[in-house]
Amino acid sequence: MAQSGTTVYSGRFEHSLDDKHRLTIPSVWRWVHTETETFLAIPHPDGYIAVLPPARVDKLLAQISEMKLSDRDAQAVKARIFSNALSFTFDKQGRFGANTDLLQHAGIEKSAVLVGMGDTFNIMSSSRWDDLQRATAGENFGDMMRRIGL
Repeated sequence: MAQSGTTVYSGRFEHSLDDKHRLTIPSVWRWVHTETETFLAIPHPDGYIAVLPPARVDKLLAQISEMKLSDRDAQAVKARIFSNALSFTFDKQGRFGANTDLLQHAGIEKSAVLVGMGDTFNIMSSSRWDDLQRATAGENFGDMMRRIGL
């Protein structure tokens, strides 16, 4: 059960980018957040944008702070994540400016699908969303749920 004052990022929303490449976060997802809280958008290796809300950003930073400076792989992953990430807040209308690199990574030109993931959300192109729907259709979905223990 979600704690009081937390957001469960659920549902799917289709939004268009405005002329300034701003995208609106659904109001139901931002009601507990202030305009000064920092979100982090990172390019996911599977071709979409993963968005971490403030609580998940804090967890990520705590996890990263435990990485050894002498661990080359850890430092390489850290550099890759943060050099391509976008730290953002949203305006009074719930908009944030998406950068060109992230949009290109996700194949987003004008419209995007925002997909709730429980404690995070993803931003993807319509074609990526369609691919995900096909991959989890019918019996595949049940098999996947069993495989991950749900």
